[in-house]
Amino acid sequence: MSDPSPAPDVPGAEPARRFREKPVSFVRRSGRMTDAQEGAWEHLAPHYVIEVQRDDAATSILPGSAMDPAAVFGREARRVVEIGSGQGHAIVHAAASHPDTDFLAVEVFRAGLARTMLDADRAGARNLRLVEANAPEVLEHLLPPASVDELWIFFPDPWHKAKHNKRRLVAPAFPGIAARALRDGGVLRLATDWEDYARQMRDVLGDAPDFAPAFDGEWAPRFEGRTMTAFERKGIAKGRDIRDLTYRRTPRT
Repeated sequence: MSDPSPAPDVPGAEPARRFREKPVSFVRRSGRMTDAQEGAWEHLAPHYVIEVQRDDAATSILPGSAMDPAAVFGREARRVVEIGSGQGHAIVHAAASHPDTDFLAVEVFRAGLARTMLDADRAGARNLRLVEANAPEVLEHLLPPASVDELWIFFPDPWHKAKHNKRRLVAPAFPGIAARALRDGGVLRLATDWEDYARQMRDVLGDAPDFAPAFDGEWAPRFEGRTMTAFERKGIAKGRDIRDLTYRRTPRT
């Protein structure tokens, strides 16, 4: 809950710290990491993990603390961000396959990020960085405006119970935040194995003035750059259709 009586704005003072006012799209559970995962944090995090300034929540981003992508990656290159990277299978494969592109994995579960680092290190994917944070805050506060070429959201938590739908990431407020981070002409790619969430995504993006569909018909073709993961296979095995959507960021006026 937010502080009901925030401190007034004072010139030169630090912005008032606050808890989130909206529900997040995840429930962060603590879990014991394996020795290998602990070792990843000790030895690999200095290269892969971006240290960020926090607001009051553990996975928050302090407003006004934007990163410098060129400094973080050590170069200017095409940039792809994956939201909810999980164990990192998709983004590690993509980073290893496209060394000329820089990739950023956004995830709140530390064990998944540790696994991502281990696999990236084995694959020699040095063009990958990770941030442990709430995705909308990364898009709104950490990434500079128009700094991302592609934004990926593959199999976000569907929150399939009606009473939990309010936690879904792709909701009416989301397109504006995503549009801020994407460059003009940048691409937003989404995929889910839950039909009602796919339709919600399509409705939300269809009403968003900053995005135009980059596909014909009801659904986009499967993104060839998305490696088949165990998670996707599991959805298929349960008889659920995988639905892709692709949108292009319209020019700023």
